[in-house]
Amino acid sequence: MNITLGSKVVLVGTGSVGSSYAYGLMNQGVCDELVLVDLNEEKSKGDVMDLNHGIVYAPSTMQIKFGSYDDCKDAALVVICAGAAQKPGETRLDLVSKNVKIFESIVGNIMKSGFNGIFLVATNPVDILAYATWKFSGLPKERVIGSGTILDSARFRYLLGEEFDTAPTSVHGYIIGEHGDSELPVWSSANISGVPVAPRLTEERKDEIAVQVRDAAYKIIESKGATYYGIAMGLVRITKAILQNENVVLPVGMLLTGEYDHEDVYVGVPSIINRTGVKNIVELSLNDYEKEKFAASVKTLKAIQSLYWK
Repeated sequence: MNITLGSKVVLVGTGSVGSSYAYGLMNQGVCDELVLVDLNEEKSKGDVMDLNHGIVYAPSTMQIKFGSYDDCKDAALVVICAGAAQKPGETRLDLVSKNVKIFESIVGNIMKSGFNGIFLVATNPVDILAYATWKFSGLPKERVIGSGTILDSARFRYLLGEEFDTAPTSVHGYIIGEHGDSELPVWSSANISGVPVAPRLTEERKDEIAVQVRDAAYKIIESKGATYYGIAMGLVRITKAILQNENVVLPVGMLLTGEYDHEDVYVGVPSIINRTGVKNIVELSLNDYEKEKFAASVKTLKAIQSLYWK
């Protein structure tokens, strides 16, 4: 069956992340039609009104409305931001049991509509919930994408840009693995316009930057209760890559089927994104230490997965 084309996006979950994503989509004029779905109808209807009042100043016109799961039947992309949020002191993995149950219902309802597009999952713990979405939907793996390490990699590039007084867009580097505490920076390939950055930093400084990236969410949650602008921009970037068939490499959550010598796990890895979803995974050349850290990250995720899927 051919994939649903067009540029209709359905957003499920209009909390802080979802509404920031909707605002980002409108600001960048990424899609033609956006439908908001949420259990809290009043809040979502308020968002629809508020967003529509800004359309006159957006780069292009866009239809924004409140809807239901039935609206997914002709959607090109369904973005899931719904679920229980991470509380101060709670890890992303603490959220698993609450959100797997929620996702079984959400994904089931979306598939009942006749949905035949691409899923983009942002709810934490995102790697586990992307895997859950793949399992519950029955769609091919390339059409179920997690936000993965898109935000962690952006934080990494931002911090390296600060370190070397260079625009983060000219810094190339990836965080891979779990979107969470076991993630790892790939120092061996981090560079600024082809010049490796690792030799220019002490081991101690590299460790400090890695910790800053890893713990950024905890700091933000402590300060303002949740992180949403950064991840929303990452989701808009992935959406644009899909709808505009960009064939661009982004670090997203994808199912490994032998890549990096691992399988049956969703994890953040650089992947080529286009109109069909993930075209393929890019395998970075990892050194032995990075391979070890990546294996440990996969093991962390698989231990959680095994509680739900044998």
